[in-house]
Amino acid sequence: MHFSHIFTIISLGLAVHAQTCWENLICTGPLDTAFPGQWEANIFAPDCRTVFPVSILSLANASVISKWPGSAQISGNGSALVFDFGKEVGGLATVSYAAQGSGALGLAFSEAKNWIGLWSDSSNGRFQAGDGAIYSNFSASGNYSYTTDKAHLRGGFRYLTLFLITNETASTIDINYVSVEIGFQPTWSNLRAYSGYFDCSDEDLNKIWYSGAYTLQTNSVPVDTGRIFEASGWNNSGALSNGSTVIVDGAKRDRAVWPGDMGIAVPATFVSIGDLDSVKNALQTMYDHQNKDWSFPEAGPPLLQQGSDTYHMWTMIGTYNYLLYTNDTEFLDKNWDRYTHAMEYIYGKVHQPSGLLNVTGVRDWARWQQGFNNSETNMILYHTLITGAELATWQEDTTGLAQTYTSRATNLSTAINKYCWDTSYGAFKDNATDTNLHPQDANSMAIYFGVVAPSSASAQSISSRLTHNWTPIGAESPELPNNISPFISSFEINAHFVAGQATRALDLIRRSWGWYLHHPNGTGSTVIEGYLTNGSFAYRNSRGYSYDESYVSHSHGWSAGPTSALTSYIVGLAVSGRVGSTWTLKPQFGDLEYAQAGFVTSLGKFSAGWNVTGDGRAYSVWWKVPEGTVGKVTLPPLPSGKTGKITIDGKSFKNKSIRKKEGLTFEIGGGNHSIIVVSK
Repeated sequence: MHFSHIFTIISLGLAVHAQTCWENLICTGPLDTAFPGQWEANIFAPDCRTVFPVSILSLANASVISKWPGSAQISGNGSALVFDFGKEVGGLATVSYAAQGSGALGLAFSEAKNWIGLWSDSSNGRFQAGDGAIYSNFSASGNYSYTTDKAHLRGGFRYLTLFLITNETASTIDINYVSVEIGFQPTWSNLRAYSGYFDCSDEDLNKIWYSGAYTLQTNSVPVDTGRIFEASGWNNSGALSNGSTVIVDGAKRDRAVWPGDMGIAVPATFVSIGDLDSVKNALQTMYDHQNKDWSFPEAGPPLLQQGSDTYHMWTMIGTYNYLLYTNDTEFLDKNWDRYTHAMEYIYGKVHQPSGLLNVTGVRDWARWQQGFNNSETNMILYHTLITGAELATWQEDTTGLAQTYTSRATNLSTAINKYCWDTSYGAFKDNATDTNLHPQDANSMAIYFGVVAPSSASAQSISSRLTHNWTPIGAESPELPNNISPFISSFEINAHFVAGQATRALDLIRRSWGWYLHHPNGTGSTVIEGYLTNGSFAYRNSRGYSYDESYVSHSHGWSAGPTSALTSYIVGLAVSGRVGSTWTLKPQFGDLEYAQAGFVTSLGKFSAGWNVTGDGRAYSVWWKVPEGTVGKVTLPPLPSGKTGKITIDGKSFKNKSIRKKEGLTFEIGGGNHSIIVVSK
């Protein structure tokens, strides 16, 4: 039943049928996930595009008054009730009500419980007036129905406050019906049809993985729902890209393409929801708005901010990631000339004799200083060159670009280690001339991008040094003091995993993402943009920004790092060649008992898992991957520290054994395989 039919029923005064209408709207069809299993219980996505509140809260103290659906009345000027949807939602809200007297029904939205009130939390911008509320006016007693218009689509919220504005002492409103038509993931008929999954022995990690996946869904939006800056209120009717769906940075705001955010969001999208159409449209809009000097904007339309060397390169890295996951050669052919010009533009900022990039486009993720030979930017350039060489090979370039890019990357790595490494501290400096600041971003990327070898003393020192920034609720970023950035911490957890420090990485995930998952004022379903070390949601305020604390996004794809990391490093399954033609399986057990995950490419389904038994004296590993692919499997040492005998597909191999420290690496073809390792 379409809910316009329900509006007709209520307008005729048949509000008693509202409960029946709710029941008829609830969708109970199959999940259609690529990997059915008990882990589907962790999916936050609703089973219908029309969703309803689950309870009513008191505005005074945010305590639960009653379950919903039910009955609710607002009586008297300024009186209010808060409708809690139980998780992050977003789209067009509909309220049907019976009014006595005259006045207006106000609607205000909030992602966080501590910002519920008669004004919506802030989405319009830090220098603008507050978002305020929207109103449904009534001039006489009767039945009314109100649906927010497209411009006032609210991209992300959990709480909807309904309140009465009236000059009449006897005016009341009886709320009969409240719903939201989901606006995100617009091309999906089934919001729960994930192409990836994850499950392990730690329920918090499972929920964190799925909260990242759900965040990415809320960030995949219709292409005509971008944020436009307004003098007051909000306007989400801006053009973002061509196509039907596009990935943006946040559900509530900024609702624009930000390539830096995609550095974390795209790998997480691939292993979870699998929506790469939104990724393609986001990248294409960056190419379509490339500047005459071949630089890319920092953000897509309608913002089109400029002046960021790092975000310029993130568009290029995003191009590589998209091709790795899709092998969309048509997209690469279309944009290859623009890509190569973009490479020359950024490499033209590498100066001699240092051989380091000199940063002139200083806009970046939020760090408080940028410029000159900033080490983070040089780490990103290294990764841009390495991935560019891969793209040149895939493009079958005959001009030697792959060799050129590889040679440039080698020289850059030498320069970074020569000029930016702080031997006395055992980590990279923020700049070639800076001896005091050792940033989280550059040091995490140094390991993650391979500027230092994973097993090297430098990598192990960096991994250890990064823990010096930790607080009980996450890692403070020295380059943004007093702030915790789940975006940059996403790079850090990847770095610890690459360095073989799985327990350390899991610790940080639990400290930061686990803290927010259980926060009583959070969404309980998505990942937050950032927060302060004192536990408040006032991200970035400590550096003198004039952000309203309610401006912080509580559903931000750049914070979804654990979703890809848990699949790629804990389970250990990752693609290394286009769409998984080659792949790697390198499990890391950490402190877990078991884990499994899977994802889908155009070649078919990829899945793997492992189980540790006997107090670490034995483990089993299995994987199912398409025939015709080739993988490199690395079996870890036994957690017990003993040597072990190996059985592959039920056959014992005398010449294959697990060593105490090194483990064992070998190549194997596709298909279904299993291995058992038992201590000698």
